Amino acid sequence: MSVPAPVSDTLDTPLKQGKHRRIGVFDSGLGGLSVLRALHQYLPLAEMLYVADSGHAPYGEKDTAHIIARSEYITNFLLEQGAQAIVIACNTATAAAAQHLRARWPDVPIIGVEPGVKPAVTHSPSGRIGVLATPGTLASPKFQHLVERHGRNAEITLQACPGLAKEIEGGELDTPRLRELVAQFARPLQEAHSDTIVLGCTHYPFVRPLFEQVLGPGVRIIDTSDAVARHVAHLVTELPPCAPDSPSKPSDAISDGHIRFWSSGNTALLSQIVQRWFNLACAAQPLP
Repeated sequence: MSVPAPVSDTLDTPLKQGKHRRIGVFDSGLGGLSVLRALHQYLPLAEMLYVADSGHAPYGEKDTAHIIARSEYITNFLLEQGAQAIVIACNTATAAAAQHLRARWPDVPIIGVEPGVKPAVTHSPSGRIGVLATPGTLASPKFQHLVERHGRNAEITLQACPGLAKEIEGGELDTPRLRELVAQFARPLQEAHSDTIVLGCTHYPFVRPLFEQVLGPGVRIIDTSDAVARHVAHLVTELPPCAPDSPSKPSDAISDGHIRFWSSGNTALLSQIVQRWFNLACAAQPLP
């Protein structure tokens, strides 16, 4: 599993490392852990609050109204826990709900993620780009505008990956079924001779090694979690210090490294995955 680049010297002060700052992060499930990992690299002193909405995953196969409703509910929950900023660590939820959440809470910094079409076009030698994403992301007006804005001079192959995020949610990152799905979804991009591939779902970085094996060393893979984390790291410097503990923090919430976890699905599985993928002991709590 790849690790974000070391924190730059410009982010070395305690303030910029996130001291006395509290950031809420949510995803439809486990995928947002890739963004959380990068955020923790840049802001090791910040308190992170992570919600995995696994009971409603995957968002990429849900209708827009459902995604907006879940995103609003979770954002409200995180703000009740004292979050000062919200990171939507899900491409589908960003496309469907970011605008709604910003209108609902205009004074709260709400940061979304989006497929890295712009850096892909910039770095591609041939201009042949492949985008791997959920059906919901690819069908969203926000994504279509993104392609129109940055992809006019490129040949972009869009590949929906139904079922891939759900398979990753199982927690095993190298199974015969995952290899089968990766090979299936990579094939159209290979046939289009794409030399730069965008991982357009925060789940997909966890199976990046499988895509690298199938696509070969000559293909560049773009994952925007590091860029999102760097943006948030600069943004939190403008936030006031928060109280040491949220008044609504559960007394039995156990965490390590200033990170707390909740899930609308299997809390034991989330705890096991955090332990297995990050070597971080935690006891995830059920999302009310």
